[in-house]
Amino acid sequence: MADNDDKTEQPTSKKLSDARNKGQVPRSKEASTFFVLIAGVLSLWVFSSWLAVGMRQIMFNSFTLTREQVFSTDEFRRIFVENLKDVALPLIGIISILFVCAIVGSIFIGGYNFSQQALMPKFSKMNPLSGVKRIVSLNSLIELIKGIFKVSFIGAFCYFAISGKFAELMSLSYLDPLVAIKRGITLLFQLMIIIVCAMLPIVIIDVPYQKWNYIRQLKMSKQEVKDEYKDTEGNPQIKGKIKQMQFQMAARRMMKKVPEADVVVTNPTHYAVALSYDVDGTTAPLVVAKGVDEIAEKIKEIARETNVPIVRLPPLARSLYYTTALDCEIPRGLFQAVAQLLAWVMGMKAYKEGKQQQKPKNLDPNLPIPDELRF
Repeated sequence: MADNDDKTEQPTSKKLSDARNKGQVPRSKEASTFFVLIAGVLSLWVFSSWLAVGMRQIMFNSFTLTREQVFSTDEFRRIFVENLKDVALPLIGIISILFVCAIVGSIFIGGYNFSQQALMPKFSKMNPLSGVKRIVSLNSLIELIKGIFKVSFIGAFCYFAISGKFAELMSLSYLDPLVAIKRGITLLFQLMIIIVCAMLPIVIIDVPYQKWNYIRQLKMSKQEVKDEYKDTEGNPQIKGKIKQMQFQMAARRMMKKVPEADVVVTNPTHYAVALSYDVDGTTAPLVVAKGVDEIAEKIKEIARETNVPIVRLPPLARSLYYTTALDCEIPRGLFQAVAQLLAWVMGMKAYKEGKQQQKPKNLDPNLPIPDELRF
């Protein structure tokens, strides 16, 4: 296993995918806490008046009980249900908002991820030695420092906020219950806003750090990258050998069709394209073989052995090579140029066989090739 100092390469997409399948995604506890605090502030702002009225009614019902109601189980149960109804809806609203924001906070970085592997028991975590290593690790030290800083920072904010409202808090006992409850909720609302403001810089620092630390933990050594490439893509040498064998097999199949060609158009040194045309057929001329360099030389060698005409037309050879596929018709833009070539080849063949007395004129090398098909 490579040391951490050797892990200088960024994690590959496969490494990131495997980590995600194992449940390893970047998470920020501070972001989750921040979203829950925002949910608390939002829910208090929405349901504060409703909750204050319900709490006042509970206090009124609880402190105005008659002797018969105190000693009656049925009556006490009825009062409890009524008290619960007074605060049930605002509490359900608050809990719902907290629940939604807690989910949003947990997937804020890393996204939603459900991993069955993460749910499986890992007996390696029961090893005391591994537990001690996790406790004294660098991550644990960073989390400890971060926790101390967070408590100190937020505690200082809360202290200065409460110290300025201490007299107002003490005066709540002298106010009407409904007014006191509303004022108390308002003070709690203000305190939570202060805590949210104190948490904001911590979240801004923690979220990028968690992403950076996640990538750092997944970094790979050069050897690991090579091993993964071999596992996923196969050994490059073996793949190269397979491609070479496939190319050779395709080339052999192609060479078998060269004797069937009517003409071979050459560059003359780099390109060679073998064309076949069925005079009685309805299709355009077909490309039965093509290649460059060594393959081009092999096509010309077979053509000479089988008496297939070889014509040197560099512009047409390049156009045919780059715009056609094997066993496919030539492009429509090359019809006229290839037609003149085939007419000349057939004329020469008829002249050599004595079927035509007059020798065809030399073929014009400047055949009509559209600009978009020139290479």
